[in-house]
Amino acid sequence: MQGTDTAVDTDVIVVGAGPTGLMLAAELRLGGARVVVVEKLTEPTHQSRGLGFTARTMEVFDQRGLLPRWGSLETMPVGHFGGVQFDFTALPDGHFGARGVLQWRTEEVLEEWAGELGADIRRGWAFEEIADGFLDGDSVTVTLSTPDGPRRLRASYLVACDGSRSAVRRAAGFDFPGTPATRKMYLADVFGCELRPRYLGERLPGGMVMVGPLGDGVSRIIACPHGTPASDRDATVDFQEVADAWQQITGEDIHHGDATWVSSFTDATRQAAEYRRGRVLVAGDAAHIHLPAGGQGLSTGVQDAVNLGWKLASVVAGRAPAGLLDSYHGERHPVGRRLLMNTRAQGQVFLGGEASEPLRELFTELIEHDVVRRHLAGIVSHLDVHYPLEGPVGDAAHPLLGRRLPPRLLADATGERPTTELLHPAHGVLLDLADDAPLRAAAQGYGGRVDVVSAQVKPGDGPEIDPLADTTALLVRPDGHVAWAATTATQAHDLPQALERWFGPAA
Repeated sequence: MQGTDTAVDTDVIVVGAGPTGLMLAAELRLGGARVVVVEKLTEPTHQSRGLGFTARTMEVFDQRGLLPRWGSLETMPVGHFGGVQFDFTALPDGHFGARGVLQWRTEEVLEEWAGELGADIRRGWAFEEIADGFLDGDSVTVTLSTPDGPRRLRASYLVACDGSRSAVRRAAGFDFPGTPATRKMYLADVFGCELRPRYLGERLPGGMVMVGPLGDGVSRIIACPHGTPASDRDATVDFQEVADAWQQITGEDIHHGDATWVSSFTDATRQAAEYRRGRVLVAGDAAHIHLPAGGQGLSTGVQDAVNLGWKLASVVAGRAPAGLLDSYHGERHPVGRRLLMNTRAQGQVFLGGEASEPLRELFTELIEHDVVRRHLAGIVSHLDVHYPLEGPVGDAAHPLLGRRLPPRLLADATGERPTTELLHPAHGVLLDLADDAPLRAAAQGYGGRVDVVSAQVKPGDGPEIDPLADTTALLVRPDGHVAWAATTATQAHDLPQALERWFGPAA
């Protein structure tokens, strides 16, 4: 076996070139970190479990200037919770998210972007093992199988983005508690069958089925039969098995058709007990698995990456304050736990058969209330995600603290621009809305880490109270979340502490 190849030693090794791994690689490069992405597949696959992303993930892509790369995106003003359809416009500018975006296309966009930023993506390189010492050493060394034989690679940190059966997570000894699978379900991209659309699914005595046209005569089908026991996910699934399940539920015979891709999934629900063990971290499906209700998995993984990327880049550059990397678990683990809660609840409502009818009827009644619609829309669109930032970082009472900077237009002497444009470089932003020169002076010494912007903000169009009303300044993290805020009624004296808390000491 070859020794450590010092020519490819790097700051971070990311295992897995799915949406989470590629987004993380790009975020690390924006923060100036060197990154190598290793992926066991020799070329990208055109198989797509995901068919879109949530409204919050659209915001995340927008803040990096990525949305135009997908071209025209279709959004839905309606969505569902456990198959109970409702109007998402109960939220300001609310929608279910982008639909009809195949996962392979999202991976293609992110891989191209990460490559442009300088990420080193090695395909055909498979993770094998981790050397001892990653818990308390100053680096982590991994063994990889490559087309040229075994290799060893050393980095400051290793991040598992290698999916639900993560080899890195197992090798690093992460606990992965949760509930085991109780049933097996199927999905396939079929052609040669005339199937009517069933976008939100149809519940029948034998189970539940969904149909979504993908174009060119191909339809994505999902079949969730009752009474099918869970089996090994590595077992081969063929179209015959999928067609049998479809016929069992619907009575329709589609055996004469064919499929470009078939797969299976279960309702297993698990979450890593910790998102970091020494110099190894987990993200995306390596950190949490769940029933794919509403297509939330890909989106949560991308958001994991955006939360972690700027923090890890700051750590390897030596400019991070103490405890910054620990905030990744502190902020994202509760989000993952909430994801598992909502997908399990949806499974009970949607897949519980006759026993779930009273629960479904109750949800149908409750969802007629605006407050319930707003609550559920916020959960499944991820627009309700916020982090519990308080205490020395600012005024805990400000409604935006820990939440994302809302999309607004900013106006200054040069014209107008959206707030999302401020975050394209993935820097922090001190947004001065009151032309406060002493406030701006507090950010001196943070050049390259925090951009200072003076502008006026145009109010939102909705009838709700604008959370930016009376706000005089905001400190926004590179992931778009507000870390500090000042208003006409509060003092701005703690801005230096907030800057140091998130961006380290001034230069």
